Amino acid sequence: MSSWVALRRRIAFQKGQRIAILGATGNAGRMAIQIAKRFGASQVIAVGRDTTRFKELLALGADQAVAFDEIGAAAADVDVVLDFVWGAPAAESMLPILTARADRSVPLDWVQIGSLAGASAPIPSAALRSARLRIVGSGIGSVPSRDFIAELPELAAAVTDGSLDVQARPVPLADIAKVWDEQTSECLVFVP
Repeated sequence: MSSWVALRRRIAFQKGQRIAILGATGNAGRMAIQIAKRFGASQVIAVGRDTTRFKELLALGADQAVAFDEIGAAAADVDVVLDFVWGAPAAESMLPILTARADRSVPLDWVQIGSLAGASAPIPSAALRSARLRIVGSGIGSVPSRDFIAELPELAAAVTDGSLDVQARPVPLADIAKVWDEQTSECLVFVP
């Protein structure tokens, strides 16, 4: 839901735009690849640390899967960055992307959604001055609850009809203590 709402409600995403997804190897990133393609992204660059998952990301629709140290050349001319990582990796990715852009006057929407690598990112001031970079957050607060609710029927239909590959496992709420620290690639859904 996070990437769905970000692309629909936080920026003016248009069919044919190019997207880089930071943290694409996680569950939210996997979903973001599928959602970006569903919404008409012409190119999706999946960026992650776990290179063993890159083949899976390509199968989900990513056009390219790269490690963070390859981001500059790969994502130079994207229109949107969906950032599930934040922290130092996001800050360290900005300048390579911005300095590699063919035309720095073309807007780049950087949408901060998650903070797996840290709650703050030391953004270099040059990133803000050297290109048309717009950083926005997406989540409850920046998007009204009514907008989340408005997107639910279409998103639920895409999940229900199998259009989106969701790796989720229902867990009884009574078992929360048993699975809380579990290392899994699945999304755990707690059910009352």
